[in-house]
Amino acid sequence: QVQLVESGGGLVQAGGSLRLSCAASGRTGSSYAMGWFRQAPGKEREFVASKSWTGGSTFYADSVKGRFTISRDNAKNTVYLQMNSLKPEDTAVYYCARRNNIVIGTTPSEYDYWGQGTQVTVSS
Repeated sequence: QVQLVESGGGLVQAGGSLRLSCAASGRTGSSYAMGWFRQAPGKEREFVASKSWTGGSTFYADSVKGRFTISRDNAKNTVYLQMNSLKPEDTAVYYCARRNNIVIGTTPSEYDYWGQGTQVTVSS
């Protein structure tokens, strides 16, 4: 089993920045990919970014490309999401997820473990 715990959410004005963290514990292993998703009220969970833990390949949703950066700290088993130039439409609960496959996935069904989520609210 793997446990994922997100932190770093909060309230920020448009144009501001936040950094989300996701710490993994348990049987973490090394052959997997990590992803960030978000879900706004009344909407489906949508892909934000993903990173392979080995090889380092990354992929971003078009809506966040150039503004968000996914990174990792292997020693801490932690993945980060640096969010810059935030917009009100970025407001959502953000979830980190882990896929037991080194290939990046972009749909929720491809991921095996999920964190509890952290709220990000961007005011205009």
